[in-house]
Amino acid sequence: MEKKKVLFISQEITPYMPETEMSKIGRFLPQGIQESGKEIRAFMPRYGVVKERRHQLHEVIRLSGINIIFNDTDHSLVIKVASIQTARMQVYFIDNEDYFYRKNIFHDKDGKFFDDNDERAIFYARGVLETIKKLRWTPDIIHCHGWFGSLVPIYIKKSFKEDPIFSKSKVVVSLYKDDFEGKLGSGFTEKLLIDGIKKDDVQSIEEADYVSLYKFAIDYADGIIQGNPDVNEEIKEYALKSGKPFLEHQTEEEYIKAYSNFYDELMK
Repeated sequence: MEKKKVLFISQEITPYMPETEMSKIGRFLPQGIQESGKEIRAFMPRYGVVKERRHQLHEVIRLSGINIIFNDTDHSLVIKVASIQTARMQVYFIDNEDYFYRKNIFHDKDGKFFDDNDERAIFYARGVLETIKKLRWTPDIIHCHGWFGSLVPIYIKKSFKEDPIFSKSKVVVSLYKDDFEGKLGSGFTEKLLIDGIKKDDVQSIEEADYVSLYKFAIDYADGIIQGNPDVNEEIKEYALKSGKPFLEHQTEEEYIKAYSNFYDELMK
């Protein structure tokens, strides 16, 4: 029997980022799911704070070179990879000189939310999916961690729904306590409009703030997991009212098995 495949689209993964509940799940969940008998691929952004030499990142030439087009501009996609030897797994990094070479993650040195975080999120989501297409790797489950991957569900359900790589994929969204103040840049919804996505599909995200981003992800997800014990209550309530499969927060000892079972139920 062919192994089931799980794609992890993470906002942060340790040891490339400081340890948080999200970054630790981003690191140890893929390993645990792989050890349970499934195939995995794990992605995160190549923020400027990621030490390439220390972690031995190198560019994957055969995957790089795709152009992501939005806002009437071509953006070059660079794919890098590093290995976590103790876990026998690789982490793929989405990179672009304009979006990820800066030394801060989502805020400048004065604490101001970057004006182009909307474009960075679009580039990250589409960059992962275009890379998976180039790998010709068909995920059964796509698991998104963090608000930075909140656009993945609509791309899967609208833009890529006829693509044989993604047509049967189930999308899982994990909720975390990764709040930010402010909103994404003006014209954000217009930048989302590619083949398969219409203006009516993105009206609910006009506000483009933290809460609306997660609600938007929930709208197009197949299942929701509570990744932190104390997530935003408005978002959690919205997820519960959606009627979609919902997994409450799990302990560190139990979550890998619980997540794997959750995936299996969605794939039935």
